[in-house]
Amino acid sequence: MTGLFIGFMIAFLISLAVTPLISRLAFYVGAVDKPDARKVHSRLMPRLGGLGIYLAFTLTVLLMEPMSKDIVGLLLGGTLIMIIGFIDDIRNISPRTKLLGQIVAASVLVVFGIKLKFLTNPFGALLYLQYFGIDFGIPLTILWVVGVTNAVNLVDGLDGLAGGLASIAAMTIGVIAWHEGQTLAVVPAVILCAAITGFLKYNFNPAKIFMGDSGSLFLGYMLAGLSLMGLTKGASVITIFVPVLIFGIPIFDTLFAILRRYINNKPIFQADKEHLHHRLLALGLSHRQTVLVIYAVSCFLGASAVFLTFLTTAQAFVVFVGITLLVFVAANRVGVLSTKVAKRRQAPEAQNKTNFSA
Repeated sequence: MTGLFIGFMIAFLISLAVTPLISRLAFYVGAVDKPDARKVHSRLMPRLGGLGIYLAFTLTVLLMEPMSKDIVGLLLGGTLIMIIGFIDDIRNISPRTKLLGQIVAASVLVVFGIKLKFLTNPFGALLYLQYFGIDFGIPLTILWVVGVTNAVNLVDGLDGLAGGLASIAAMTIGVIAWHEGQTLAVVPAVILCAAITGFLKYNFNPAKIFMGDSGSLFLGYMLAGLSLMGLTKGASVITIFVPVLIFGIPIFDTLFAILRRYINNKPIFQADKEHLHHRLLALGLSHRQTVLVIYAVSCFLGASAVFLTFLTTAQAFVVFVGITLLVFVAANRVGVLSTKVAKRRQAPEAQNKTNFSA
């Protein structure tokens, strides 16, 4: 426990110290975020904050952890994905190039043995992923890493939002990995949480710096990698249900975006302002209130994930289905699933306000 505390403090202090310097570097190299119609900020902002998180995490892990095969693979892949995000923060590389880089980075984990080996089967024995000499765990691992990486990137829309959610997820992974005896993932997860927490000092509303793609891609990748290291080698219940709940906000927000655009006959990859944080802002919550509400939901999902580890697979499946249905109902209520639903719900409210003001 002393080692965990020391690692946490080192990463926190490094992040706290280097982030202001990186803010200056961002302006120097042109890594700035300009305001537009889809964004909530109104001035030029440095967006290279992910570099500070990366430095704090990597330096602390190198100092605190023995260089096992898993750790080396995690650091190499994390470095690659951060470089991709760094370049994108400066030059805005094409989505296709970015996706290719994410696939290569995810493949690094596979090369170093960090991959899915089986899946949860709520109705029986584990589903092992090798059939007829083919390892189906490899494409599923790459899909998982790329999916979580992009989900965290997608949710990065308000000051402190993606960082706070990633911090909650990292600590949840650390707690569950410790509970399941997967100690290799515990220290890196706690260190990642600390590196993010130091950065949030400058990123929480009103933000002085954004994490940029160098941060959101790095955090998504590291969380996906740590989940593979700490949540897929133990009891069967945690191989699917727990990771989905830990990353509940990014995963569900991405899923709802796809469903919403399909329902409204819009291209699936077309950006909009109907994500969860946009909807909460539209309902009248302030910037900080919106972020704190989403933090609270993420904490609930994280606590639920921890709770599932104490249940049998069948029990966990029932609870997981119940939580998922609750999330869908809540999402529909705030208008995340369909903009048509949201507009119908807002119309009477707008009329009432008009009559009142008259």
